[in-house]
Amino acid sequence: MEQNNKTDSESISNYKKDLLDQTFRDSVSTISKEGNRNYVNPQKPNGKLYNLRSYFSYFYLILFFTLPFIKVEGEPIFLFNVLERKFIFFSKIFWPQDFFIFAIGFLTFIVFVILFTVGFGRIWCGWACPQTIFMEMVFRKIEFFIDGDANQQKQLKAMPWNTEKLLKRGAKIIVFFFLSFLIANFFLGYIIGIDEVGVLVKEGIFVHFGTFSALVIFTLVFFFVYYWFREQACIIVCPYGRLQGVLLDRNSILVAYDYVRGEPRGKLTDTTTEKGDCVNCHACVRVCPTGIDIRNGTQLECVNCTACIDACDEIMDHIKKPKGLIRYASENGIALKQKMTYSWRLKMYTLVLSLLLGFLAILLITRADIAARILRTPGQTYQLLADNKISNLYNIKLVNKTRKNIHLDLKLENIEGEIKQIGPVDVPKESYFQTSFFITLKNEKLKSRKTKIKIGLYENGHKMDELTAVFLGPSI
Repeated sequence: MEQNNKTDSESISNYKKDLLDQTFRDSVSTISKEGNRNYVNPQKPNGKLYNLRSYFSYFYLILFFTLPFIKVEGEPIFLFNVLERKFIFFSKIFWPQDFFIFAIGFLTFIVFVILFTVGFGRIWCGWACPQTIFMEMVFRKIEFFIDGDANQQKQLKAMPWNTEKLLKRGAKIIVFFFLSFLIANFFLGYIIGIDEVGVLVKEGIFVHFGTFSALVIFTLVFFFVYYWFREQACIIVCPYGRLQGVLLDRNSILVAYDYVRGEPRGKLTDTTTEKGDCVNCHACVRVCPTGIDIRNGTQLECVNCTACIDACDEIMDHIKKPKGLIRYASENGIALKQKMTYSWRLKMYTLVLSLLLGFLAILLITRADIAARILRTPGQTYQLLADNKISNLYNIKLVNKTRKNIHLDLKLENIEGEIKQIGPVDVPKESYFQTSFFITLKNEKLKSRKTKIKIGLYENGHKMDELTAVFLGPSI
């Protein structure tokens, strides 16, 4: 049975190679042979999947523009303040001392992306990537409204510079730049906080010229990407598309053309009995935002946006043929009519992901609210005191990761002695704190020149942390 399946697979693959022209893989669809840009003017998509993507995009955009205003205990729920090295995820504050948690979290995210891509292809790019959502669901829709559909856009491009062209080009530039500026403000709001952005606006450009310069740069980058660069960001800049060749296998679900059912292609009026269901209308090509022909097979330019599925289903409806000539399917699903299997690759990725998630959960649960470090004051040795006592001077550095002020008391845990604080250990919320203190021990308590001591940090009688330090004394 396995031998028969292998034979069928090889024969279908050979059949596919004979039918489909593979020379398209020698070049990128958006770049001409001369190296010039092939500007893509896709037709406006329409259909069930496009409507679903639109609804998801509306939800996504609402989240994007409202999250900076959502606060917990006066702090935003998300903040990526690289300048102050302060990060907030789901109202939980993280500092540079928590970098190892970031590293594990990032590694977990990478494994999740691999697992998701192996199973479901590039669905992230078509449905949830910010680049795709802003380009296709915001800027492209505005372009359709101002310039018209694909044919009208091509006519406008070929048109001489008259009043109509000047008005439309000017209106599009103004609207695109305003939206880019708006997105840049919210992007900056995720970095420094939306309240700070408001303060910058009120106090003016010259007071915060550096921040304003960053805002202008963000705006120009967004405008450049959405007005001119467009799909090139997915094809040339983003590495995720190129990783598909490594991550995808014959069981991965992606937007695919059913060449078994569709080939050989022919016109609707062709009565040849061997003709497939594809009528070679190029509807799938005309709506593609990256300018590819999905019938050529899986390509790095494809972002799984499903526009070709809607276009093909509409044609199939018109010619009274079953829908699904282009659909979500795997290579084996099309060639061998197999359902997706839980392969050993998926099992191994799932195991690694589960272990990483468990480890990450433990790190988050056991994460301390206070990060502290005690060091002997540099350049200082021990001091001999009266009553046969010896004193050492220490520095303590603390980070308060909470949203409340914390007062700490220091206590020796493993040896009898005395701690004299130079000042109260009052650590302000969400900030760093440093002070000094003396530890005094009786000489008879020392068994060697270096004695290991343990110091407990207490808040209202509750032990927050325990630190170790070395106490120096005279040679014994």
